[in-house]
Amino acid sequence: MSEVIVLDTHIWLWLINGNFDRFPDHWLEKFELAESLGVSPISCYEIALANQRGRLELSYPLQEWIQQALTVAKIDIFSITPEIAIRAVNLSAIHKDPFDRIIMATALAYGAKLASIDNLFSKYVEIKDHLMERGK
Repeated sequence: MSEVIVLDTHIWLWLINGNFDRFPDHWLEKFELAESLGVSPISCYEIALANQRGRLELSYPLQEWIQQALTVAKIDIFSITPEIAIRAVNLSAIHKDPFDRIIMATALAYGAKLASIDNLFSKYVEIKDHLMERGK
């Protein structure tokens, strides 16, 4: 059975850069078999912001890097809808990072699995069933 998978920003970066050792081995096969593999537009913003602040060096100019990172790996963009905005605001107040909250709400709204190794995500009961398993 194929799944819809939302990639957290760091997973997307690692996937594009070939840093497969940074996430569980079995995830790569899940990504390849996914019905839809994608990111929130907020991940594009996070990458742009990190690049602008000098915390992330990209191999191409920003616009080109994002286009390549979406096209070459066949990454979809999951739109931020009003439902996602509302879900993000209504998530438990575990941490306040609005980017992470939008990414989590995106997985909920699309009924998707969420690929992230952010330990704070597992504290959200709302997304517990949506997080990809780290073990086999």
